[in-house]
Amino acid sequence: MPVKPLYEDLDIPNVDLWTYLFERKDKPWPDNKEIYIDAGTKRSYTWLQVRNTAIEFGRGLRSQWGFKKGDVLGFFSPNSVDYSPVFFGVHYIGGAASTANPTYTAKELAFQMKDSGAKGIVTQLPMLPVVREAARAIGLPEDRILLLGDGRDPTGKVKHFTEIKPTGFLGALNAGQARVDPKKDVAFLVYSSGTTGLPKGVPLTHHNIIANIAQLDFVDRFNGLYHSGGMDGQGDKQLAILPFFHVYGLTCIALSGIRLGFPVIILPKFDLEKACQAIQEFGITFASVPPPVVLALAKHPAVSKYDLSTVKFMNSGAAPLGRDLVEMVWDRLTIPIMQGYGLSETAPTITKGIICDWKRYNGSVGKLLPNIEAKIVDLEGKELPSGQEGELWVKGPNVFPGYYNRPDLQKDTFSADGYFRTGDIGYFDDKGNLYITDRLKELIKYKGFQVAPAELEGLLQGHSDVADACVIPAHDRERETEVPRAYLVLKPGVPQNDDKAQEIIAWLDGRVAEHKKLRGGVRFIEEIPKNASGKLLRRVLKDRAKAEDRANGAKL
Repeated sequence: MPVKPLYEDLDIPNVDLWTYLFERKDKPWPDNKEIYIDAGTKRSYTWLQVRNTAIEFGRGLRSQWGFKKGDVLGFFSPNSVDYSPVFFGVHYIGGAASTANPTYTAKELAFQMKDSGAKGIVTQLPMLPVVREAARAIGLPEDRILLLGDGRDPTGKVKHFTEIKPTGFLGALNAGQARVDPKKDVAFLVYSSGTTGLPKGVPLTHHNIIANIAQLDFVDRFNGLYHSGGMDGQGDKQLAILPFFHVYGLTCIALSGIRLGFPVIILPKFDLEKACQAIQEFGITFASVPPPVVLALAKHPAVSKYDLSTVKFMNSGAAPLGRDLVEMVWDRLTIPIMQGYGLSETAPTITKGIICDWKRYNGSVGKLLPNIEAKIVDLEGKELPSGQEGELWVKGPNVFPGYYNRPDLQKDTFSADGYFRTGDIGYFDDKGNLYITDRLKELIKYKGFQVAPAELEGLLQGHSDVADACVIPAHDRERETEVPRAYLVLKPGVPQNDDKAQEIIAWLDGRVAEHKKLRGGVRFIEEIPKNASGKLLRRVLKDRAKAEDRANGAKL
């Protein structure tokens, strides 16, 4: 029998995201409660300011651009207090937001924007050169680039989003909220790296997103984790260091914050000292983080300079977390770390730890959220009993409908009985706790960001000195994350030395986004192991990498 949640199923509202967040009748806090706050500048939005800003921007897009229901607006920006009001404006008029990693190269950005059919791109001033190059590559006019944040284009050619206001007859005529079908219409179009090297669009419907917000809310309230403060203005505050372009930060921070009434204290990116300063200054009570942040809290000497005693707990996700680090943070800061598990395709959360169990089941990624069914299967799809490892299959209202414009992938993505094949290997214990132990997929996860080995291999094979290449994950204990490592066969006569390795690493660095760099280094070998049909035998090199790392103390 499939594994079912500890909790009873919830009644998920069949409404669109805008209605769920901004037209509710049960909001227990005042309209002027601050929701999004910049940790550095202190610039902020109240709940009502978010709503009003979004409406004005959405109506402006409709009247100035002719933006209509189903259209896509691209986002290429680090975290900002403006990020959420802008994408809510897109939702108000029935559009979808396609969020991209702001460290992408122009080529990587151009692929996502073209594939998603974006009608425009929102960015910040420092990223403007990359966006202009990408826009030229896909034929997007410069007047379809907008800025958010505090910077302005000194040439005046690129408008700030606040200049997109409803105008004229159309602005007055088309003032209302668009009507959408929550179970069919897309709210967010995020991208997941494919093992072929080309990212795949992951459309998340309004219903997918609302289901996951409701599931997380129920579990946390069930476990007594937080208090929104209600009308008294007190309550919990969360730290936003996870990027909003990533579905983890998007759902668990940006969206959950405004639904649940938590002030979201925003940093543009993770900086340990600034994060600790924000916790101390604002009295942060919880945070969702990736494992490298847990590592820093456990070991970095700067942490001791700050008072972090207001933090009641942290949630860790996006990549595996070592048990020892959880214990180290508890011993140093008495902060419990609960793990969770999810994917872009599940909006994202599938399981979450229970605070009273974090120590007993350290290493587990928690129990299933409400409304989710799961099973562990063998390579033939046969269900396995608890305690046995196999591939995790899941089903629930937060699971996406299928990859964007890729009906050819539907059969491989879903089982005949409707389960999403996660590609992750794990097992459930007899208490319903999930343990993730490996991955069928070939993706490398650097600090939670996906790296497709095939993409890097394709680039490396284009280097004039490289005859063949295989990229695998190596474990970096200093960063507590996977990092890409390349095993290369060089052409005859090319020297195999450290200088050549560094030259190739630098060459690739200039062609990929920050998270795809070869932080695991380069190794030279005589032949890439392959089977009779020519398929790369990555497992052979993964085992070799583990042996090398053990011999070197696993410090890259």
